[in-house]
Amino acid sequence: MADNSVEGLKARYGDSWRWLAVATVMIGTMATVLSATVVNVALHDIMVEFGIRQGQVHWLATGFIAAMTTTMLASSWLLDHFGVRKTLAAAMFLFTLISLAGGFAETPGQLIAARIGQGAMAGLMQPMGMYLVFRIFPRDRRGQAMGIYGMGVILAPALGPVLGGFLVDQLDWRYVMFAPAPVTLVGVFMAWRFLPLPVSRPAPYRFDLPGLILLGFTIAVSLDTLNRLQQAAGQENRILAGTVLALGGLLLFVLRERRTAHPLVNMALLRKPVFVFACLGAVALGLALFGSTYLIPLFVQTALGFSATEAGLLMLPAGIVLGMTFPLAGRLADRHSARVLVVFGIGAFALSAMLFALSDLELAFGWLVLWTVLGRIGIGFMLPALSTGALNPLEPQELGAGSSTLNFMRQLGGAFGVNLVALTVEFGEHSSGMPTINAFHSAWWLVAVFVAVAAIPVWRMRT
Repeated sequence: MADNSVEGLKARYGDSWRWLAVATVMIGTMATVLSATVVNVALHDIMVEFGIRQGQVHWLATGFIAAMTTTMLASSWLLDHFGVRKTLAAAMFLFTLISLAGGFAETPGQLIAARIGQGAMAGLMQPMGMYLVFRIFPRDRRGQAMGIYGMGVILAPALGPVLGGFLVDQLDWRYVMFAPAPVTLVGVFMAWRFLPLPVSRPAPYRFDLPGLILLGFTIAVSLDTLNRLQQAAGQENRILAGTVLALGGLLLFVLRERRTAHPLVNMALLRKPVFVFACLGAVALGLALFGSTYLIPLFVQTALGFSATEAGLLMLPAGIVLGMTFPLAGRLADRHSARVLVVFGIGAFALSAMLFALSDLELAFGWLVLWTVLGRIGIGFMLPALSTGALNPLEPQELGAGSSTLNFMRQLGGAFGVNLVALTVEFGEHSSGMPTINAFHSAWWLVAVFVAVAAIPVWRMRT
C-alpha cells in the first residue's frame, strides 16, 4: 500500500509533490467553478424548454451558490476529522453522481435540486486549495502558489462558457450538467494518489449541526425573499414574514456561534481587523466574479442577440488573460502590500462594469471582449492578494477556519450578488416578456457601485 504521509510523498515524487497536491485540489475547484459558470449560457434554452421566466431560472445559479456558501463552513470540521484526502475524494465522487442525475432532470424543480446538490458538494471542495497551499508552502512562496493555483482554477470560467455554448448549440443544454463529471472522476483518482494524510488531528469535537441548519435557513429564506420581490404584488405579507424570519435566523446563528465551544465560524478571527477587512473585500470579489459571470452571457444573448457559442467565445479571451494575470498577481502579493493590489483590482473591475453599463445595441464584439478582459484583470489582482493579506497573519491551527471563512464570505457575496443582479434585471424594462438593454444597464451600474464601495474597508487592510 502506498505511503501517503508527507515523507512518503516526498520520497516518491521529490519536491514536486507539493505541485502535484496543488494540481489535485485545483481539479476539484475547477470542477466546481466549471459547473457554476457552464450553465449560464444554457439559461436561455432552459427558459424556453420549460417555459419559465428569468425570475425562476436564476435559481440554477443562485441555488448552486447558496448551497455552496452554506456547506463551505463545514469543511473545517471535515478537515480536522478526516483530512483533505478523504474529504476531497468523497465530495468529488458525490458531485459526479449528482451532476449525472441533473442531466436527466425532467422538471425545473429536479434541475434546481440537482444544482443545489452540486453546490453543497462544491462548498466542501472550494476551501481545500487555499487550505492546502497555506499548510504545505513556506510563507514566502504562498503568493506564487496561490497565483499558479488560481491560474488553473480560472481556466474553468474561461472555458466553461465556450464549452457550454458549444454543447448547447451543437447538442443539448443537458450536456452542460454532464460536463463536470469526467473532471471530478479524474480528481477522485488524483486525490487518493497525491494528497497527504494529516500529520496530526485535533481531539474529536462535535460538529455544529444546529449552526449549519440556522445558517442554511437564514441564507435560503433571505434569497427566497429577495426572489419574491420580483413579483411582489400580492406577496407583501410573505415578503415581510421572510424578512423577519431571515433576521431572526441570523440573530440566532450569531448567538449560537458565540456560545458553542466549536462554532462553524471562529469568532476570534472576526476580532482581527485585517481579517475582517479582507472578508469585506472577499464579498466584493464574490459579487464581481459571480455577478458578472451570470450577467455577461445573459446580457449579450438576451439584449444583443448573440448565440450561446458567441457568448462563450466573448468570455474566452478574458479567461485566458485572467489566467496569465494570476501568477503575476501572486508574485506581487508576496512582495507588496495586499491592499494596494486589491484596490487596483477593484478599480479595474468597476471601470469594466461602468463600460458595460454605457454600452448600446450597435457596440462591436471587440469592444465587449476588451471590457470583459479589463474586468477579469481586476479580479486577477484581487484574489491572491486577499488570500495572503487575510491568512498570512493567522496561526497554523487557524488556517482551516480562516480559509473556510474567507471562501464563505466570497461565496456569500456571489450568492446575494447574483440574486440582486437578477432582481434588478427583472425590475427593469421588458419587451415581449424579455428584459431590454436598459434593464441590463441598471444591473451593471449596481455591480459597479457595490464593488467600488468595497475599496473603503480594503484600504484599511494593513498587513
